[in-house]
Order: sequence, then C-alpha cells, then structure tokens
Amino acid sequence: MLGYIFKRVLYMIPTLIGMSLISFLIIQLPPGDYLTSMIATMSDSGQAVDPAQIERLKEIYGFDDPFYIQYLKWMWGIVSRGDFGWSFEWNQPVSGLIWARMGSTLVISLLSLLFVWIVALPIGIYSAVRRHSVGDHVFTFFGFIGLAVPNFILALTLMYIAYRYLGQSVGGLNSPEFAEAPWSLAKVGDFLAHLWIPIIIIGASGTAALIRILRANLTDELHKPYVITARAKGLPEYKVIMKYPVRIALNPFVSAIGWVLPHLVSGVTITAIVLNLPTAGPLLFRALVSQDMYLAGSFILLLSALTLVGMLLSDLLLALLDPRIRFN
Repeated sequence: MLGYIFKRVLYMIPTLIGMSLISFLIIQLPPGDYLTSMIATMSDSGQAVDPAQIERLKEIYGFDDPFYIQYLKWMWGIVSRGDFGWSFEWNQPVSGLIWARMGSTLVISLLSLLFVWIVALPIGIYSAVRRHSVGDHVFTFFGFIGLAVPNFILALTLMYIAYRYLGQSVGGLNSPEFAEAPWSLAKVGDFLAHLWIPIIIIGASGTAALIRILRANLTDELHKPYVITARAKGLPEYKVIMKYPVRIALNPFVSAIGWVLPHLVSGVTITAIVLNLPTAGPLLFRALVSQDMYLAGSFILLLSALTLVGMLLSDLLLALLDPRIRFN
C-alpha cells in the first residue's frame, strides 16, 4: 500500500503543475486585466484616471510581462516561499486571504459531508430493503424535493423560519455581538447555533442524490446469486445485507469524495452569498469578476489539490470496502 501511495503522490505533482498552468491560462483569457476593471469602475463613478499612475501600477505588478513570465514568477513564489502572490483588489497577500477563509470553509464542508452520509446511508439501505413501502415512498418524495429545490431558495426559507420562529439572527456564522469578539465558550456556542442552517442547505441536494444512488445499487446487489445463496444457507438477514451487498453498494459514497470536497468549497457559492458566509466561494467569485488573477488562480490551484487528494482517499477507501479491488 505504501508503494501505491508513494506512486500516486508522484503522479500528483505533474498533474498539479498542469492544472495550475491551465487555470492561470483560463484566468488570463478574458480581455483586459485587474487594472482594466479598476479603470472602468473609476470611470463609471466619475473619478479621474491618471495614465501615469496606471503605467506605474502595470510596471509594479508586472502586467506587461509575457504570460509565461507571470506564471513562472507566481509558481516560484509558491514553491520557494509559500507566497501565492498579491491580491490587487484587497491590497494584501493572497495567502492571508485564503487561510482566513479556509478554516470556516473546511469546517462547514466536512460537517456537511458527515451530515450527507449520516442521513443518506440508513435511508438508502431502508429504501432498498423495503422497496415500494410507505416509508420508501415518503423518502422518495422528500428526496425529489431535495433534488428539485435550489439551495438558495431553501436558504431563504430556513433563514425566515430561524428568524421568525426561533428568534435567531440570520446571515453569517455569528450573531452581530460576537462577530468581532475574541473566541470564547460563548462565541463557540453562538457559532454552533448558526451552523445548522448552512449544513442542512449544503447537504440537502447531496443527501437526496446519494439516497437514490444507494437505493438503486443495493437493490441490484440484493438480487444477485451470492445473496440468494447466503439466504438459502440460513444466514441471518442482517448479515446477508450488511456483509457484502452494502459494502459494494457504498462505492458511490466513497468514490464521490474526489468531487465532493472541491464542490463543497466552491460549488455552493450562491448559497454562501445568500447566507453571508465567510467561506472561500464568495471570495473566489469576487476575484474572478474583478480579474484578481493571483487570488483566483490560487483558489483554483487549491481546489485542484483537494480534488487530487480526494481521489486518492476515495481509491484507498474503495480498496478497503470492495474485496474485488487490489492495489497495483
């Protein structure tokens, strides 16, 4: 196993380099740059634009350098000093902006992933074992609602319920009185009290999808000859279901880690904007709109790294779950 992990990590290095090159190229494709967006904003607001100042900023930030020179400077800063560049819009290092958002982003993402698994696993097994029962139809009904209702609509609904019936301040991860306060037990309790809304909203669509996938896969496994043989030999129904069929049907849960991790970070941007969450999604969106290339490129690079790490974890877990898979 160690040899397999070492080989996969080596493969990740050129993959990350290729992803960083492509992401940096994509960010450069739109016409203009950050200064172009800044000039347009200043002109719209009636402010005077000093050409000499614009030329000086181009020289300072290297906007006149060729694409490959800008990319090599950016990558060398990351590799040699852990410097992801300078955010033009925020006028501060990119690394400080990223790490300030990644803590809350990872907490919400991991808790949402746990919520998805905890809810989807027992419901999916029940729906497969008790197909066409009343409970199966009820879970199917709510599952289709979870797939059909956009997350931002669900966010607005839960925000109204929390404010109207629970008396809870909505938006963000803390009440106004704790927003700028230092961390304490009271602030942690307030943080946890606000956390349930984003977890339910972000996990709703993923839970509904995995319930349907697990139900379909487990239903297929339960009709295979090895399960019929196990029943004929008198094994308890619990062992017949849980020994191998559930383990094999769990493959979608585990294989989804590769795309779930980056999706939970960047795929719920609209929901994060509606809830005013201090996560990475809104910051990435703002960087792309303003063409803040180093901030946007660093986020995309981190999402690529999360994808590769997620794929490695999913492959390792699949080998542990499915006896048919062997490390090569």
